[in-house]
Amino acid sequence: MSEPKTLHIIGGGLAGSEAAWQAAQSGVQVILYEMRSSKPDAPKTPAHKTHDLAELVCSNSFRSDDAENNAVGLLHAEMRSLSSLILAMGDQHALPAGGALAVDREHFSASVTSKLNDHPNITIKREEVKELPTPQENGPREHGIVATGPLTSELLATSIADITGEAELAFFDAIAPIVYKDSINMDKAWMQSRYDKASHHPDSVGKDYINCPLSESEYKNFIQALLDAPKTEFKDWEKDTPYFDGCMPIEEMAARGVETPRFGPMKPVGLTNPHCDEKPYAVVQLRQDNALGTLYNIVGFQTKTKYAHQVELFRQIPGLETAEFAKLGGLHRNTFINAPKLLDPRLRLKALPNIRFAGQIAGCEGYVESAAIGLLAGRMAAAEIQGDQFELPPPETALGALLNHITGGSIADSFQPMNINFGLFPDITLQSPYVPEELKRKRKLKGRDRKQALCRRAFDKLSQWQNQTEQSKTDYSKNKAA
Repeated sequence: MSEPKTLHIIGGGLAGSEAAWQAAQSGVQVILYEMRSSKPDAPKTPAHKTHDLAELVCSNSFRSDDAENNAVGLLHAEMRSLSSLILAMGDQHALPAGGALAVDREHFSASVTSKLNDHPNITIKREEVKELPTPQENGPREHGIVATGPLTSELLATSIADITGEAELAFFDAIAPIVYKDSINMDKAWMQSRYDKASHHPDSVGKDYINCPLSESEYKNFIQALLDAPKTEFKDWEKDTPYFDGCMPIEEMAARGVETPRFGPMKPVGLTNPHCDEKPYAVVQLRQDNALGTLYNIVGFQTKTKYAHQVELFRQIPGLETAEFAKLGGLHRNTFINAPKLLDPRLRLKALPNIRFAGQIAGCEGYVESAAIGLLAGRMAAAEIQGDQFELPPPETALGALLNHITGGSIADSFQPMNINFGLFPDITLQSPYVPEELKRKRKLKGRDRKQALCRRAFDKLSQWQNQTEQSKTDYSKNKAA
C-alpha cells in the first residue's frame, strides 16, 4: 500500500464492492483486497461458500422493492438513481418474489465479480490485510475503506481494536426490540427514571424511560409465554461465542428462575404509576434509542425468540398492545464498531481520518444498507482524493437518514446495527407541502399516508441534492482552474 492517489478497500462484500465501483466510476484507481480466493491455502470464513465478491451468505432477498410505502424500497430507488452496481446486478438477476427484490445468488455474485474484474480502474488483490494502514511520518497519506463485515479476520480486528480501543469493537450483536414511540399506549405507560434521577445529559429531567407496569398475574403469564416461545439456534460458526452478562437473553434469565427478571431489567423499584395507586409487580422499561426521539428500545430484552413470535409476545406487555416495531430482538455473532462515537459525519475514523468504515462493520444491518453506506463511502473517498467537495445527502432521504444514524443520530451508549426504517427520518407534519390537501384535515398523519409523504419528500430532497451536487462540482472545478 504505497500509492497516495489510490483508494485501498479492504473487504469484497456488498459494501466493499459498491464502494470500489463508485470510486472507480469517479476516475479513482482502486485496489480491492479480498482474502478469499481459489488457492487451497487461502484464508476462509466459516460462512462463505465461494470466493466470488458480494456473496450472499444468508438470504437471497433484498427485501421490499416498494419505493412509495417502504423505507428499504425507497433506499433501493435512491441507490438506483446513483448508479448502484449492487442494485443494477440485483435487477439483472431478479427472481419472482412478489413485492420484494430477490436474486439468483450465484449469478448475482458472479456478475458483480465480473464487473469489478473488468473495470480498468480496479485491481483485485486476493490477500489478507492484517492491519490498518497508518500514516507514515513524512510519507504519503493512504486512503482506505474498511468494509470487512461481520466476519472480519482476527488479526485485522485486533488492529482495529488497538486503534479504536477494545471497548468500542463488538463481537456479538445483542439486540433488544426497538419500538416506534408513537405506537406506545401512554394511557397505561408513563415517563419516569427510577427514583426520578436525571442523567448527565443536558435534556434529562428525571423522566428518561417509558415504563410499562405488570401485575403479578400479567408478569407470570408473560414469563411463561417467553419460556414457551420457540427460539432460534446459533449457526455453527457462532456456537463458540459464549454469552456474557451484558447480552444475556431475557429468556435465559427467566430460565434461571421465574422471579429472576424481576430482580433484573424488570424490577419495579423507584417508580410510581400515575395511572394507578397499586404498586406494579414488575415493570418493563424502554429507553430512547435515537437523537430524534422516535425510537425506544426495550431495556434488557435481547432475545433469541423467533421473529414470528416476538410481536405477539411483546404485545402482551401493558402499554405495548399496539406497538409497532422498527427492529425485533436478536443475538448473533457480529463484528462492528461504535460508529456514532468513532466516526465523523463522512465515515472517517476520528483517530485515523485517512480511513473510512462502511457496511456492517460500520453499524449497518442488511444487504442493501451495507451497500448503501459503501456507495457513500466510495464517493466520499473519491472526492477527497480528487480534491473535490462532497455534499452529504439530506437527512430526509433514506441514504441521509441511514448515514446520520450511524455517524451520530444513534445513542452511542446503546448503539446496535440498524436496518433502514422510517423512525430514522426527521418527522413530517400535516402542514408539510408533501402531504395532500385532503389529508390536512386529519388530527394526525399516520400509517400509509405518513409513509407515502415521507417517500415523496425523500424523492424531492434527493433530486435537489443531486442537482446541487452537480452544480457544486462544476463551480468548484471552475474555481480550481482559475
